[in-house]
Amino acid sequence: MKKNIINIIVTLVLTFILYYFMLPPLNLSDITFYIFIVLILFIYLMVNSIWSFNPRVFRSGKVSFNFGKVALAIPIVFGVILIVNMFCSPLFNASSYANRIKVDETKDFATDVAPVDFKAIPLLDKESSQKLGDRTMGAMTDLVSQFYVSDLYTQINYNNDIIRVTPLEYADMIKYFTNRSEGVKGYITVNSVNGESKLVRLEKGMKYMPSAMFFENLNRKLRFDYPTKIFGEKSFEIDNEGNPYWIVETLAYKGVGLRREVSGVVVLNPITGSSKWYKVGEVPTWIDHVYDASLIIEEFDDWGSYKNGFFNSIFGQKGVVNTTDGYNYLTMNDDVYLYTGVTSVSSDESNLGFILTNMRTKETNFYSAPGAEEYSAMASAEGVVQDKKYQATFPLLINLNNKPTYLLSLKDNAGLVKMYAFVDVSDYQKVTTSDASLGIDEAVRVYLSDNASNSNSLEETEIEVKEITNAVIDGITYYYIVDTNNNKYSVSIKVNKELLPFIRVHDKIKIKYYENKNIRVINYIEN
Repeated sequence: MKKNIINIIVTLVLTFILYYFMLPPLNLSDITFYIFIVLILFIYLMVNSIWSFNPRVFRSGKVSFNFGKVALAIPIVFGVILIVNMFCSPLFNASSYANRIKVDETKDFATDVAPVDFKAIPLLDKESSQKLGDRTMGAMTDLVSQFYVSDLYTQINYNNDIIRVTPLEYADMIKYFTNRSEGVKGYITVNSVNGESKLVRLEKGMKYMPSAMFFENLNRKLRFDYPTKIFGEKSFEIDNEGNPYWIVETLAYKGVGLRREVSGVVVLNPITGSSKWYKVGEVPTWIDHVYDASLIIEEFDDWGSYKNGFFNSIFGQKGVVNTTDGYNYLTMNDDVYLYTGVTSVSSDESNLGFILTNMRTKETNFYSAPGAEEYSAMASAEGVVQDKKYQATFPLLINLNNKPTYLLSLKDNAGLVKMYAFVDVSDYQKVTTSDASLGIDEAVRVYLSDNASNSNSLEETEIEVKEITNAVIDGITYYYIVDTNNNKYSVSIKVNKELLPFIRVHDKIKIKYYENKNIRVINYIEN
């Protein structure tokens, strides 16, 4: 009896140590739970075998552990899991997989997606943001030796500014011990529109971080606070007051590890360690990332594959579609949306359209827009400047002149943005590029001028000049005109350098223009 009690105590101690490092969810839907149980059984049998040995046999080294029970248990456990998962697979549940996400196919792009406002569009991608963040950190001599910048860079809408935010982390184990009393002292924000990067210092440091140790380690803190939850992706966000939080998905599975769904999120304050779980539908509106991009893409691909049944996805493949490789984010209506193209299952180089998915609510709209898939557009843009060997970023999808248009940045080997490129979604051979130093407005003017003859959305009219002024921006002269109806216009000297310097008040001119928020941009002008 005493021996059995000792065996159980030793097993419990070793089980706690295993749990401390392995951190499995105590949940029947997660495969790591079963691995954990098998390991516990293995530990118990090993401990029991050791205490049951004849000392003389043990000293002789002729020890034979009896692990037959473990060997028998493993195939039984995983055999049951295999059978359960087979009945939970798409073979028997195609409609359930297809219905994981609801896709609205009735939406109109020009109506749903507002015309692009270039003062509120994320021109910087994650890689460029990382370079700016690292540069900012490098200037902080008191912190750079103690901390490093995490590579998370979560894109969020922060008080109507589009930014990427990422925390600092302890540089190594020694730096953790020397700084743990004060915690991690700040986070970095990078404005995705204008590139402004700054370090936000916190009055009280963040203690619950991925790079922390013991019970301050973020993963361990989450597991001991929520032992039964299955965790998904983690993101770092700030609320409207700039307070930092970890946003952690919690998942629910069908079977064991199949058909995952987000059940809610844990919102954890890294300064105090306090946290709260919110189920889907009750998440605070300041949180932008409830669903991770990989899950949304997985669910849409299941919708595209199984909406007409499992066997159709393999044999007939009628109406089967998948997302294209890669994705990007758009910010609209104070929310962050995932964008990715949709192509046929044959994976040709054209898109049938694209989806926009709200990362907080999972509301998903499909827009029919046949045209080039993203990597074809990238290759087309790179081909225009192939002599410079610039690399294109994954495109942003914008509404320009009520048409879906790709906007890309072209970067050199150092990762610096050198040019902007616009590519017509419906015809990726229509590409225009402009030097980034001239600004995005000049790039827009070049694109619209090059495509003016093919654009039905440019307005043509005659106006009488009431006021006219000019200003030099980035070496280019721009004229600003107010007509007798108090409409405001802007026009670059490049549009008509022979005419613009000589326009006077009361002159009548014929123009073609497009709307850009509160001003009309002229791309054609004559007397």
